[in-house]
Amino acid sequence: MFSHIRPAIVLFVLLTLLTGVAYPLAMTGAAQALFPAQANGSLITKNGHIIGSSLIGQNFVGDGYFHGRLSATSGADPTDASKTISSPYNAANSVGSNLGPTSKALLDRVAADTAKLKAENPNALVPAELVTASGSGLDPHISPESALFQVPRIARARGLNEQQLQALIGVHTDGRWLGLLGEPVVNVLALNLALDAVGKP
Repeated sequence: MFSHIRPAIVLFVLLTLLTGVAYPLAMTGAAQALFPAQANGSLITKNGHIIGSSLIGQNFVGDGYFHGRLSATSGADPTDASKTISSPYNAANSVGSNLGPTSKALLDRVAADTAKLKAENPNALVPAELVTASGSGLDPHISPESALFQVPRIARARGLNEQQLQALIGVHTDGRWLGLLGEPVVNVLALNLALDAVGKP
């Protein structure tokens, strides 16, 4: 009987070593050699300190910064671990809001956010993406239109002229991949870092 079991055990061990050890190590080594920045999380550093990733959004709330898309992610309540609280851009809990288009809570929140944004820039239409949450809750990008919409608020907060901010957005706009796929986007963290380099609010 052992003569039948032994080949199965040997095959199991060999396949475990091949697919569970050798293959992952080979892929990790290849990724580190060919795409080290991406393999390590596309991290962004400032003055030698890691301040974020170009793949995960951050919650900018000050008037002097560009704001990203809304995030519906949540986290554990520090006062009661059995409950959750709003925790925007929580990378450990990627999730959407799960509120449907007929949800009164969603409609009321969108109406309030739209009115607030309209007060900041009365002469422009409010981009839909600034009042709706991303599906993952971690979207690091906004459209150039959403960035341009925020220019008057940031110009007032920082004492900069709007043309200077518009030029900054243009420099930090990533076009379509290979000129064909996707839409132009702006990485909010990278744009805000460039904004701080121009001058603190």
